[in-house]
Amino acid sequence: MLAIRLQRVGRKGYPVYRVAVQEAQRHPSSGRVVAYVGTYNPHTKESTIQNETAQKYLDNGAQPTPRVVKLLKDSGVKLPNWVVEADAKKQKSIKHQEKLRRNQTPEPVEAVEEVAVEEVVAEAPAEVAAEEVAVEEPAVEAAAEEIAEAAEETPAAEVEAPASEPETKE
Repeated sequence: MLAIRLQRVGRKGYPVYRVAVQEAQRHPSSGRVVAYVGTYNPHTKESTIQNETAQKYLDNGAQPTPRVVKLLKDSGVKLPNWVVEADAKKQKSIKHQEKLRRNQTPEPVEAVEEVAVEEVVAEAPAEVAAEEVAVEEPAVEAAAEEIAEAAEETPAAEVEAPASEPETKE
């Protein structure tokens, strides 16, 4: 059985394809090609198809891939009924379309932000926040004074030097 498929050629990172007719069991790059019926450049969307040759192989039962079917339609090749029917069957139906983001109505962002700000203001009034700050500052100052007084009372001899590496003689 013959297949009409794309065979990649071109340099690395810039593919260009040949439309090749070959045995369906062979790999597209195997080199065993019955005929080349055109080319396709995906970057410029340019395709050249030999319509008569492609029509001959389609009439003899060659099966085109879905991308080749699209290219043949665009170039004006008359496709057999079985190719058109097989192409129509492969159309996917999307399950649960209502769950897609594009089908959901977006929530207004401004309303959400306003509600969040109002909740925060309602939970923590400015008076309570000011009292907490006023309570914390004297406590910190008192603790700092106690530490300073304790440092003045201890004699210098009792204060230990921080641990350091022992000196080595050379």
